Amino acid sequence: MADTAHQTICVIIAAKNAADTIGVAIQSALNEAHVSEVVVVNDGSTDGTAAVARETDDGSGRLTVVSFEKNRGPSAARNHAIAISSAPLIAILDADDFFFPGRFAPMLAEEGWDLIADNIAFIYEPSEIPHPERFEARAKTMSLTEFVEGNISKRGVKRGETGFLKPVIRRNFLEAHGLRYKEEMRLGEDYDFYVRALAKGARYKVIEHCGYGAVVRQDSLSGRHRTEDLRKFYEADEAILADPALSREARAVIARHRDHIRDRYELRAFLDVKSQSGKLAAIRRLLAHPQVLPAVATGIFLDKLDLLRASSSKAPAEPMRMRYLLPGIPAVQK
Repeated sequence: MADTAHQTICVIIAAKNAADTIGVAIQSALNEAHVSEVVVVNDGSTDGTAAVARETDDGSGRLTVVSFEKNRGPSAARNHAIAISSAPLIAILDADDFFFPGRFAPMLAEEGWDLIADNIAFIYEPSEIPHPERFEARAKTMSLTEFVEGNISKRGVKRGETGFLKPVIRRNFLEAHGLRYKEEMRLGEDYDFYVRALAKGARYKVIEHCGYGAVVRQDSLSGRHRTEDLRKFYEADEAILADPALSREARAVIARHRDHIRDRYELRAFLDVKSQSGKLAAIRRLLAHPQVLPAVATGIFLDKLDLLRASSSKAPAEPMRMRYLLPGIPAVQK
């Protein structure tokens, strides 16, 4: 077992207009014994996010709240928090999520990692937070190929990309390889950050124990991405593919992910032109770029098929309250 006595953690929270949720997020971080720093970056909020964050201070001296005058995006906020903090371990917490009590102990008990993540519970009814099921803290190593493969979403399956995982990260690995978030990215920045770390040889472990609660909201930032964000997302994959040291297997799966995101971009770009300039302009765009026709045609067909399935499916008798990203073996109750 690892010696956890000196493995203190900086929890980083990038927040924009999160006054309603930031208090719960901060409190859940401050409640963790291994947390020595909580850095909140108020990213150009127009509500009372910064004031609520400061009101949550427990007097331990661990909370730092800084504000950007203008919104710069989660990547810039996280990079700034990394720069002004010092704990040897870093954990990311979204401003509308929270930690379940005792989150970090099972992860820190593991050895031989540069990144380590635990299970996530997706919460559909945040007004009543259920207790997570206790799973065994079994650990497995995740390769670059497995991580990327786990981020190629499949239709008809509830979203469960490995990019949702929120690993604890060793600061010395980031410093050794000069790794930071790409500040021009506002979609897929976590995926890109972790893939680049894995490409540099990061050892990534995942345990089944659940310590992170992710609140599912219809108005989340990730659900409001722009067409331009999709373009930057697939271009990030192209930048990774330029590394000559990538293995053939890694190169193949990253290329698949790039194509998956690029197809989404081409469909969105077509629909943007149609919406802004009309159907004839959209058709002219296709004729000028015939190579994108398969992606657009397939995307339109599958979108219509999804709508048809949604309209014909029956609503569940009881709405889902919580689901887990990873399957797990229930722990034996003692």
